Amino acid sequence: MAKVKLSKWDSAEYLKTDEDMALYLEACLEEAGDDAAFIAKALGTIARAKGMTQLAKETGLGRESLYKALSGEGNPSFATILKVTNALGIKLHAQSARAA
Repeated sequence: MAKVKLSKWDSAEYLKTDEDMALYLEACLEEAGDDAAFIAKALGTIARAKGMTQLAKETGLGRESLYKALSGEGNPSFATILKVTNALGIKLHAQSARAA
């Protein structure tokens, strides 16, 4: 019987374009409900796809701080979220929940 090699799924490996990243975040926002950690982790996945070192330079935040804040275990401030989304080139927008 042949051995099957399993590897851990990493969404960051499949986020190649800015559009991929925006669509991924949009899907995560729809799925998350009120789970802020889920959104932070989704941003962390996008950040890893883009490059955490470059993101740290653009936001002025330390790489280690970004990893922690965007791990799903951290609790980033909204200011951090805004710095990260701006540096990633992702625009947040509001829409009526009733219209969705």
